[in-house]
Amino acid sequence: MALSMSKSLIQPRTLRGFRDFLPEAMMPREGLMETARRVYRSFGYAPIDTPALEYHEILAGKGGEESDRQMYQFIDHGGRHVAMRFDLTVPLARFVAQHIDQLGTPFKRYHIGTVWRGEKSQAGRYREFIQCDFDIIGTTSLASDVETGLVIHELMQAIGFDQFSIRVNHRKVLTGVLEKLQLSQQTVPVLRAIDKLDKAGPESVRDELEACGVTGRPADQLLQMVSIRGSNEEVLQQLQPLVDGNDQATTGLERMRQFAEHIAASGISDARLRIDPSIARGLDYYTGMVFETYLNQDPEIGSVCSGGRYDNLAELYTKRELPGIGASLGLDRLLAAMQRLDMLPAASTPAQVLIVNFDEQLLTEYLKMAGAIRRAGIGVEIYPETKRLAHQFKYADRRGFAAAVVAGSNEFQQQKLQVKWLAKGHQLEVALDENCTDLVRHLSENLPNLSSTFD
Repeated sequence: MALSMSKSLIQPRTLRGFRDFLPEAMMPREGLMETARRVYRSFGYAPIDTPALEYHEILAGKGGEESDRQMYQFIDHGGRHVAMRFDLTVPLARFVAQHIDQLGTPFKRYHIGTVWRGEKSQAGRYREFIQCDFDIIGTTSLASDVETGLVIHELMQAIGFDQFSIRVNHRKVLTGVLEKLQLSQQTVPVLRAIDKLDKAGPESVRDELEACGVTGRPADQLLQMVSIRGSNEEVLQQLQPLVDGNDQATTGLERMRQFAEHIAASGISDARLRIDPSIARGLDYYTGMVFETYLNQDPEIGSVCSGGRYDNLAELYTKRELPGIGASLGLDRLLAAMQRLDMLPAASTPAQVLIVNFDEQLLTEYLKMAGAIRRAGIGVEIYPETKRLAHQFKYADRRGFAAAVVAGSNEFQQQKLQVKWLAKGHQLEVALDENCTDLVRHLSENLPNLSSTFD
């Protein structure tokens, strides 16, 4: 007699800090990536990709101690020490060092890919997330610094934001002032403390500086410097006496002055792009201009687009000088903010039109109709079964279709059909011919422009 054995079910669950994406979340996510691609390409950036796994030595020590702690690393089946990329910039440095003879300089790339960090998960911060990077390699020009600011500005506007601020600083100003205060040995922990000013506040930063051994007058001067606010010109003037006497800091301040002049000439106001001496960026590889972008309506979410200049990163892989500058859109953090601000579209379908299925004998006609609609660039779906009309309309409402096309055997005989506009709650009769000319025209004239998810 065969023994019956109960089979225990595996509990379906995801790891902490990792997520599934349902269509209503994935649709705006892909729309955001498409917007980023469009903006990057408009400035001449070309796409690349790199492996998720790299040799451990490629990634280790490039982003600082914190990045090393957060890195997912293991020994693979071949006995190799490997790690999963924690950002897209370090793999880029390896990439250009390996392929620069074929690429040439300057090389402009964008890269949209998944990265992994074993950090504490919280709102807008996850262990697996997508970055949308753009970079220019092979030039130290002021023009590339300015363009980075312009791309960030254009990207935020294209996504649909008008209340945001791009905050910029120069690492040479920070490191030069630290050198002037004889704190060069504490540069890394001091910059990390300063970088937390907005999140933790000045008293918490002072406590962290004290933990680094920075107390008294040096701590006071640092807090004075990072607390400077005002117009870009006012900030530059207040920074001048703090950098006097140090060549490195003076060079960084002059670069920021030139940067601000070109940004203003491009029509971007101080309210949109402003110099902020507290911006330090936590990663160790930055050497020049640094950028962080905040949403005025949700500053607690943190920076949603960050980056800067890294002129020495590639020298770890090649003797050639390959300076670079770029930034990364924090896609998942930005989506979390957009959800909180009720900015995400409700639709969970990529199609805008549903063709109601009255009769399976009419499938050929429905397919012809759908083909004509698609040739006009409109997404359309045929309901697969001949269920009750109320059931099909319920499906259309739940999925977020804009319109439903209703045509049974009587309508085809009379050469007319009904277009029901679901959100508006009304319907119109449209003439039907072999090419669905009137139907396509009516849909094209009345459907919203969905060239971008965020239009």
